[in-house]
Amino acid sequence: MKILETVLYGENLAECLDFYSGILGLEVISYDEARDIFLKLDDSVLIIFKASKTLIPDAGVPPHGTTGQGHIAFRASHEELDAWEKKLNATGIKIIQSITWKNGAKSIYFNDPAGNILEFATPDLWF
Repeated sequence: MKILETVLYGENLAECLDFYSGILGLEVISYDEARDIFLKLDDSVLIIFKASKTLIPDAGVPPHGTTGQGHIAFRASHEELDAWEKKLNATGIKIIQSITWKNGAKSIYFNDPAGNILEFATPDLWF
């Protein structure tokens, strides 16, 4: 079993689009400025929904949403994590926290424009 799609929520989709496609480099599958962004991430999809639009029944999809910050972690090798930390710093994105775990794995945490907490983590965190 694999995860097909992951969803985060934000209200300003234009800012989210610039962040996820421009800074993180994700490929845009589709963009509806009033409702959602679909982004390709390897063999899965990251969807950013405008939360206020997903609470209303639409096109047969059950209403869904959340309040507060969401969180996802992107897998990165130790070398990739170091490169991402430099890139985020260079683009003015604040690293909230950097952690070296007891097993030597590393994580860096930062926010997207919607306030969601994102993480780059080395795979040895879990495997």
